[in-house]
Amino acid sequence: MNVFGYLQKVGQALMIPVACLPAAAILMGVGYWVDPVGWGNDSQIAAFLIKAGGAILKNIPLLFAVGIAFGMSKDRDGAAALSGLVCWLVVMALLDPAAIAVIKGIDVSEVPPAFNKADNQFVAIVVGIVASVIYNRYSETQLPKALSFFSGKRLVPILASVAGIVIAGVFMEIWDGLFSGMTNFGTWMYNQGAIGSGLFGFFNRLLIPTGLHHAINPVFWYDVAGINDMPNFLGGAQSLAEGRAEIGVTGRYMAGFFPVLMFGLPAAGLAMYVTAKKENKPRVASLVIAASFASFFTGVSEPLEFAFMFAAPALFILHSVFMGLSLYIASSMQWISGFGFSAGLVDLVLQSHNPLATQWYMLIPQGAVFALLYFFTFRWAILKFNLKTLGREDANDTVDVDAAPVPTEALDLARSYVDALGGKENLTEINACITRLRLTVKDKSIVCDKKIRALGSLGIVHVGESNMQIIIGTEAESISLLMKTV
Repeated sequence: MNVFGYLQKVGQALMIPVACLPAAAILMGVGYWVDPVGWGNDSQIAAFLIKAGGAILKNIPLLFAVGIAFGMSKDRDGAAALSGLVCWLVVMALLDPAAIAVIKGIDVSEVPPAFNKADNQFVAIVVGIVASVIYNRYSETQLPKALSFFSGKRLVPILASVAGIVIAGVFMEIWDGLFSGMTNFGTWMYNQGAIGSGLFGFFNRLLIPTGLHHAINPVFWYDVAGINDMPNFLGGAQSLAEGRAEIGVTGRYMAGFFPVLMFGLPAAGLAMYVTAKKENKPRVASLVIAASFASFFTGVSEPLEFAFMFAAPALFILHSVFMGLSLYIASSMQWISGFGFSAGLVDLVLQSHNPLATQWYMLIPQGAVFALLYFFTFRWAILKFNLKTLGREDANDTVDVDAAPVPTEALDLARSYVDALGGKENLTEINACITRLRLTVKDKSIVCDKKIRALGSLGIVHVGESNMQIIIGTEAESISLLMKTV
């Protein structure tokens, strides 16, 4: 696997621990709704919910270590997750300032302050990757009979503990400089203010076709470079009390997503509908309505984005520019809100009583403006340059779906995807990531893209000689599990 493909796999694995954050967002969001003034001080129920959500946010690095080890393991076995936990515990114990002082024979006051921040998502990602590599390499190793109890998967946590010692030894030497470099970058980006927010928004969207947007998100949303925008925002009152948040600033790397995902992209979908060929409009309407609802309500935008991402790349670049502009405007005007999952209506409502949400309601009129901007620019560009967006494809680019009806049952749909991919024997790896099937095939020449599109896919991404992704919506995880059983 090349570096590009490996980074994609890391990005996919990151979605497992990130999937825990909506729980924190819901618990704390409801808590702030219950007690919008006292933030838990005036209501036992609110305090209960806010503290429960805070427990998840406090342990994000641990979730990263366990989740990545599990997500990158070859068969997603619990032994891989346990190995990530063991490795993480060993590393954290050895990178504790008191432990370093004993090991190096120095006073604890002489230990660099950077080691007070070793409980960090960057370290967790490294630990998770190493633990997964150990699992994938040694989970089937057989030891001599006298040690046979420790063969196979039982061997992996033992090796992971040894790897934790090695990782800690390396970080003892490099963490001070590495941490300083990352925090300097984070501080520099933070000091760019609204411009930095806009740049992040632009590259966040631009990298979506490759899946590498997951590689830059942790830098801004989590505590990789000292920014930690998402947990600090969701932490609300506690973040303010601990000096980790600033009203009108914390949340700047999330707020501008709401106008685009809730309003701009659905308007782009409407532009594709009105410009579709008359005979294709019923089909386009069904796709656009479902994808627009997902984007507006939950913030899941990929079904809409993949509808034009490859058919009209210029529109996707324009979309990336608009996203950067939206983040810049929201940040510069201090119209701030945040999310635990994505920038949809659910998170906007949940976080409306968060003490760090400032003038969040202004994101709605901003969204209305962006809806007009998206609709008229997309409609003009599609007609002016005859772009082959949904419903405007040439006849040879489509499939006669009447000849092969789309299955309504999930199991039948999964079986149809397997057939379109050349059969079960042509698939060597089947995984999913929110809205995408992530697949590895033996022979791409027998994969039929037209059949895949006829099954309702909004996009197909070919990565290298054997990897590909199919955008099918939020049911991707369930379909991938069924594909493994057919």
